[in-house]
Amino acid sequence: MSVTTVQDGASSPDVADVQKARPMDPRCRVLGVGVSPTNIPSSVQTIEGWIARREHRYVCVTGVHGVMESQQDVRLKQIHNAAGMVTPDGMPMVWLSKLHGFKDVTRVYGPDLMAAVCARSTTQGQRHFLYGGAEGVADLLKQKLEGRFPGIRIVGTYCPPFRPLTDEEDRDLIAMIDASGADIVWVGLSTPKQERWMSAHTGKVKAPVLVGVGAAFDFHAGLKRQAPSWIQKIGMEWFFRLVTEPKRLWKRYLRNNPLFIWYLICEKLRLRDFNAVD
Repeated sequence: MSVTTVQDGASSPDVADVQKARPMDPRCRVLGVGVSPTNIPSSVQTIEGWIARREHRYVCVTGVHGVMESQQDVRLKQIHNAAGMVTPDGMPMVWLSKLHGFKDVTRVYGPDLMAAVCARSTTQGQRHFLYGGAEGVADLLKQKLEGRFPGIRIVGTYCPPFRPLTDEEDRDLIAMIDASGADIVWVGLSTPKQERWMSAHTGKVKAPVLVGVGAAFDFHAGLKRQAPSWIQKIGMEWFFRLVTEPKRLWKRYLRNNPLFIWYLICEKLRLRDFNAVD
């Protein structure tokens, strides 16, 4: 793990071209994935700036799961490193960033980022589109957010089928988002589907900002329980989620977490170069 610079932002599905076109910014490399040294207020400000300037960017909210998925999928690692921002979703990302000198880093958890941006938008006027979730979840989420943040402007929702969209369906979806006048599209498809979707659609939709927040849809809709804040702060949210959803998550956590630590050791001892392919 090391501190270096990675390419910032993306405005077309071709990640390689995006990387050449974007400016450099400092990030903390975690097994080859550049994690942005950010916090909630800074992330909200960055997103608002992109919207104001109509800059097409996407945001990956990434913890151990996203980093480990990127070890098996070079394309996914490229997508992360071409993102406008890769927020530290998970305390290991925060601890590693602080270890490498980024003192102002705090956890930027998907549900918290979504809530903070939604709260600010009630006075700033940004328009939201909700894309993702099982059938009916996006509409339920819309109701919950409108109740929690009076004055919020949610201009559209869409729950995709559990299969790839056809070309015609994808064109219709883009037209729907464009017609809504959305400034920000919240994408709740889980990793790595949401990262691939954002990379492929940044610049294709008129909305300047896409943010992948995964389970935030279910959390804010009230369909799943979030870990208590004290469990989140000590880095044990993974255990809480494992206990509450063992059948779905046991492979992810019981395989990825030990392997993540082993990979960090390998990198520290220079037994493997995780930055070899960008």
